[in-house]
Amino acid sequence: MSALLQSSAAELGRAMASGQVSSREVTQAHLDRIHAVDGDVRAFLHVDAERALAAADAVDARRAAGAELGPLAGVPIAIKDIFCMTGAPTTVGSRILEGWQPPYNATVTQRVLDAGLVVLGKTNLDEFAMGSSTENSGYFTTHNPWDRDRIPGGSGGGSAAALAAFEAPLALGTDTGGSIRQPASVTGTVGVKPTYGGTSRYGVVAMASSLDQPGPCGRTVLDTALLHQVIAGWDPMDSTSINAPVPDVVGAARRADVSGLRLGVVRELGGEGYEPGVEQRFREAVDALAAAGAEIVEVSCPNFRYALGAYYLIMPSEVSSNLARFDAMRYGLRVGDDGSHSAEEVMALTRGAGFGAEVKRRIIIGTYALSSGYYDAYYGSAQKARTLIAGDFEAAFETCDALLSPSTPTTAFRIGERTDDPLAMYAADLCTIPSNMAGNAAGSFPCGLADGLPVGLQVMAPVLADDRVYAVGAALERELAARWGGVLTDRLWARQNGGEQ
Repeated sequence: MSALLQSSAAELGRAMASGQVSSREVTQAHLDRIHAVDGDVRAFLHVDAERALAAADAVDARRAAGAELGPLAGVPIAIKDIFCMTGAPTTVGSRILEGWQPPYNATVTQRVLDAGLVVLGKTNLDEFAMGSSTENSGYFTTHNPWDRDRIPGGSGGGSAAALAAFEAPLALGTDTGGSIRQPASVTGTVGVKPTYGGTSRYGVVAMASSLDQPGPCGRTVLDTALLHQVIAGWDPMDSTSINAPVPDVVGAARRADVSGLRLGVVRELGGEGYEPGVEQRFREAVDALAAAGAEIVEVSCPNFRYALGAYYLIMPSEVSSNLARFDAMRYGLRVGDDGSHSAEEVMALTRGAGFGAEVKRRIIIGTYALSSGYYDAYYGSAQKARTLIAGDFEAAFETCDALLSPSTPTTAFRIGERTDDPLAMYAADLCTIPSNMAGNAAGSFPCGLADGLPVGLQVMAPVLADDRVYAVGAALERELAARWGGVLTDRLWARQNGGEQ
C-alpha cells in the first residue's frame, strides 16, 4: 500500500494503464490512508467511500473493455468544498450551507468526472474561502502534516493537507488572493493559479468574482500540469471564460527547460517581514534556476506595495455583493422561522447564526466601502491601484519571461498564533495577491525547508503563458530533486515512517 500512496498521479495512471494495478486497489489504499490519519490531519469535510469505489470500478470496467482513457483515469482526487457536486454536500466551510447538496456539477467538477478521476471527498477550507489558515472553517481546523501544531495555509488548507498527508495524489483548489499557492508553500506541495478565465468558475460558490480562479494542486509539477490540462479551457457557462487554446502546460512540465529564459526577481517581495530561512531557501532556488540555464535579473514593481490594501477593499466589496444571496429565503440555514418573526428578522437571525466572524468582518468592510459617499474614496481608489499593479506586471514582462518571489513571507505559523490579529493573518498573502489583482498565471513550488518546515518559490507569468509557470517549476523540481533524492514530500513520508529524523 505504501508504494501506491507515495506514487505520483502520473505513475499511478501508467500503472493502471499497463494493468499492474486497478483503480479499485489505488482508491482503496487512499481511503484506508484517510481512515488512518485524517482523524489528526482533518483535511476532509466529507468522504464517500462507496461512491469512490463505484467510480473506480467503472473505470476498471471501461479499461477492461478496451476504452481509450486519459492519463489520469482512475486516479483519486480530493475536491475543495467550494465546487458544486451532485450527491455530495457543498458547504463552503460554512454552517449557513450545512448539508446543502447542489442540483448540478460545477464545470470543473464535471471535467474531472469526465476524465475518469475518482473523487474521494470534499476538503475543508476557511469559510467561503476567507482566510489564510483554515482556522476560519465553520467545522474544524485542519492541521499541517509537517507539524500538526501548525496551520496548513488557507483557504485551501484541506486540499493541501490531503496531498501532504498522502491521502490523495491530486486535489482541486481555488485561488482568490493566494488560496492555492500559500497552502502549497507551507505544505511542501505544488499549486497553480491559472490565468483568470483559464478555468471555469461556473458552479464554484463565489467569493470575489473578479479574483476567484479554480486551479490544480499536486505533489509534483507534472501531476499538477496533467490536472490543469483536464480542468482548463473555455466554458460558455462562464462569461469570464477565455475562448483561447489551453497553453501546453504538460509539454512544458515534461521539458523542464529554462535555458534562455530571463527570470526577474521582484525587489519589493522580500526584505523586512520575511523570515531569514525563507529568503535563504529562495535565493538558493534562484541559484538552482541559474544553474539550469536561466538568466536572473532583478526587477522593480513599485505598485505591488499597494496590492494588499487594495485587495482588502475590492475583495470585501465583492463579498458583500455575492453573499447577499444567503438570505434564508431560498436555500441553506433558516433560523427563527416559527411564525413569530418577520422575513427581515429571519434573515438577520440566520445570517447572524450562519456566518462566522471573518465572513461578517469582510461583509461589513465591503458594505462600507461601497456605501454612498465612500465608494470613490475606497473602492474606486482600490481599482485605480489595481490598474497600476497590472501596469507593473506589463512593464516587467516586457523584459522578463517570468517573475520570481517567495510564495509567502514565512513558513507555517502555529495554530492560534494569528487568530486575534487579522492584519498579521492577511500578510500571509503579500506575495500572492498581485497576480490575482492582475489576472496573470502564477504557481508555488517547493524549494526546501527552513527550520524543518517547507518553503515555496512563486513563479509568475503573463496572461495565457501558464506553460512558463510549469517550465520554471519543473526545472526547479528537477534541480532540487537531484539534491534531495526526490520531491520534498518524499522527505515527509520518510519522516512519518521512521526513515528521517
